[in-house]
Amino acid sequence: MIGEASFYGLYLPWLLVLAGVALAALWGVRHLLALAGLYRWVWHPALFDMALYLLLLYGISRAASFLQ
Repeated sequence: MIGEASFYGLYLPWLLVLAGVALAALWGVRHLLALAGLYRWVWHPALFDMALYLLLLYGISRAASFLQ
């Protein structure tokens, strides 16, 4: 997905928009995982969060490419 998104005259690359959506999704998923107590089983939470963010960003970008 190449191009820009215009928000009130401010042009942002699509990857930045998708990264923001993935960050919001990560906050929700982290909250659900913490409530379920699954972070007890994670060896390195920061590394796990980074991998989860990249997976969410990939999934959201793939979903956005199908909407074109």
